Amino acid sequence: MVGAGPTGLMLACEFALGGLAVRLLEERASTPNITRAFAVHARTLELLDARGMADALIPLGVSVYDVAPPGGATLDLRELPGRYAMLLIVPQSGTEQVLEGRAAELGVPIVRGAEVVRLAQDDDGVTVECADGQTVRAKYVVGCDGAHSTVRSQVGIDFVGKQYETHILLADVALSRAPEDTLTGVTNERGVVLMIPFGDGWFRAIGWDRLREQAPLSEPVTLDEIRDSFIRIAGDDYGMTDMRWSSRFLSERRQARHYRSGRVFIAGDAAHVHSPLGGQGMNTGIGDAMNLGWKLVAAVNGSAPPGLLDSYESERHPVGAAVLRTTDAFNQVVLGRSKVQRIARNIVIGTLTRVPKTRRILREFLSGIGITYAHKRGDHRMVGRRMPDIDCDGTRLYELLRGQKFVMVTATPAQLDRSDVVHVVGRHPEIPDAVLVRPDGYVAWASDRVPSATELVAAIDNWTHQK
Repeated sequence: MVGAGPTGLMLACEFALGGLAVRLLEERASTPNITRAFAVHARTLELLDARGMADALIPLGVSVYDVAPPGGATLDLRELPGRYAMLLIVPQSGTEQVLEGRAAELGVPIVRGAEVVRLAQDDDGVTVECADGQTVRAKYVVGCDGAHSTVRSQVGIDFVGKQYETHILLADVALSRAPEDTLTGVTNERGVVLMIPFGDGWFRAIGWDRLREQAPLSEPVTLDEIRDSFIRIAGDDYGMTDMRWSSRFLSERRQARHYRSGRVFIAGDAAHVHSPLGGQGMNTGIGDAMNLGWKLVAAVNGSAPPGLLDSYESERHPVGAAVLRTTDAFNQVVLGRSKVQRIARNIVIGTLTRVPKTRRILREFLSGIGITYAHKRGDHRMVGRRMPDIDCDGTRLYELLRGQKFVMVTATPAQLDRSDVVHVVGRHPEIPDAVLVRPDGYVAWASDRVPSATELVAAIDNWTHQK
């Protein structure tokens, strides 16, 4: 594993949970108190819940239930299905703290100050060389090493896309007059500003300032600059008194052409980077990790059916592409310079957020609840969809997923003698009479009647083979 950000930490935990020996190489010598990512969406909280970490993360942040896009109607996140119908605002350092704690419990060694410079693979494994001369030999390597991924470049995977022209101001500030609304944003001809609370007395100030959008990226962002931008655009700096971190950020819209090259995989920002609008980056990376983790565990342990590892790219690449398309559209609409573009923005966003069907689709996309994977012709309509967290004999389904096993849910008791699958009885009006749930909380197979034991075993064997 290369890269100890949220994606890398989540993947390392998945590998260790599955019994694999894993080593996590991180170029940073120390753990920084960074706050680059701050939005944890509903589906990500469900995935963390499936591994027992969501309840540890929630107290570290601020729960938001209403989101109002510029020029649009408010999206009520309480209407989302599931246990976590909200947006959690939490510093990235808080998310990493929870993930690092879990990694420590699972015995994952994190080697800091390990800068990967070369990588070579053969039929039996991958050799990784670091700048200090140490080498690591592994069966597989996953690059979670960010937008400028060394792993990606070493295996020759193209990173296709473009840079945006607009420079974005980011700063974590203390306020003497915090805004009343949890999320505060202003959009006009002078630019866009957002103020987001972290719950620890600090706020993330974000600014797209027309007068400063071409300032050199190397020029430090000062408290005076971010204060002036907020006054010019919002008419108020909310009493900014101190700044603990700042950055001038140039966002990109790029995606790796492939997510796999032989025994090497990439995930998170190494696979896709995009506009920060919508707060999708870290969430998409954690989704990558949950998808790849159990599949690679199965491959190493010898229980993976043919094609399972290839399904990581076939499932997650379309998700990354959809995120890029949507955030790029948001970027063009929200940051449009002309009056015509601003009018179009209000019409487009206003329409999307006021029509019930499109409002639901937008809400489910942003939250990740609506993410689905393709299924084959003849499969049940639920295959590839998120499995609801239903009650199963007094235990929540997502608690049953914490062992990283498949879960077979049947409406009535059925004979199933398989040690690699958890079998429970559960009834819910939203689900059919028999459902096989993947370790990442998506439906692998379903039937509108409870099949025979032979049929249940056949459905399981399509996804996992006993050793």
